[in-house]
Amino acid sequence: MKSSAARPRAIRLAGLTLTGAAVLVLLTGCSVEGIGNAFGHFGWPSRGISLQSHRMYDLWIAASIAALVVGCFVWGLIFWCIIRYRKRGGEDLPVQTRFNLPIEMIYTIIPFLVISVLFYYTAVVQTDVNKLTPNPDLVVNVEPAKWNWRFTYPATKGPDGREVSTIGTAEYVPVLVVPINKRIRFVEHSADVVHSFWVPDMLFKRDVFPGNVVNQFETTILSPGAYVGRCAELCGIYHSAMNFEVRALNPDRFGKYLTLRQTKNPKTGAGYSAAEALTELGSTDSSCGNLCSPLATTTQPFDTRRNSSR
Repeated sequence: MKSSAARPRAIRLAGLTLTGAAVLVLLTGCSVEGIGNAFGHFGWPSRGISLQSHRMYDLWIAASIAALVVGCFVWGLIFWCIIRYRKRGGEDLPVQTRFNLPIEMIYTIIPFLVISVLFYYTAVVQTDVNKLTPNPDLVVNVEPAKWNWRFTYPATKGPDGREVSTIGTAEYVPVLVVPINKRIRFVEHSADVVHSFWVPDMLFKRDVFPGNVVNQFETTILSPGAYVGRCAELCGIYHSAMNFEVRALNPDRFGKYLTLRQTKNPKTGAGYSAAEALTELGSTDSSCGNLCSPLATTTQPFDTRRNSSR
């Protein structure tokens, strides 16, 4: 009797061991990015373009895998119990286990441990994403106002001695030029109401408040490109027109761009604007392509004109 009773337990233990081993082999043989790509990112938009977005993505994929492992384990136990302990013919119901302190402790402690691990790594990633370094490579002041954006490089002076800035207008979507692989700090302050600085490809946004509140965050963009920017806080009637573009260049090109912004344009006698500097940069660097386009390539203001037949 003892051997026959122990046999199902041995089979169950062997099955669980093999399942756990198979999961470990699969997970160690694939990268987090590879698993995410294979399963459609588990609902996450993409891996993003910044170092911080990659860390958030990795946390999401790891948490999704952990949830699937726990879910499969629970589903396996449910179906195993349904099949193994189903009532057959005139058999009595199996012995009911009540007030089993070891089992109760196990199903109380294990979920607590799982939640603790997820909380720990969430806190680590969140702290890293919100971390401000003592000396970022570049500081950009973000100053939205109804209904456009002003971006300023406070450490860079133009030929007139003023801080170099890019200002959007009704006809011009502001292009914010930044370097890749550099730590960039965005310092945000609103001139009027609450706005929100949002670059979807960064998988990150932060509200911009008026008054004495200054929000700051840092990011490191990894890939050159042109990335659409939006205001993500309903701020008024022309909220939908508050678009901008982040243009990420390699550090050499960005250095040339900033040099042009500090130089007088011989055609106008004033400092190069953002569009003029990008045009000049593109004329001297044929490989720059669309990255040196003077105008935004990913977005444009929505047509807010109201047409009426009356």
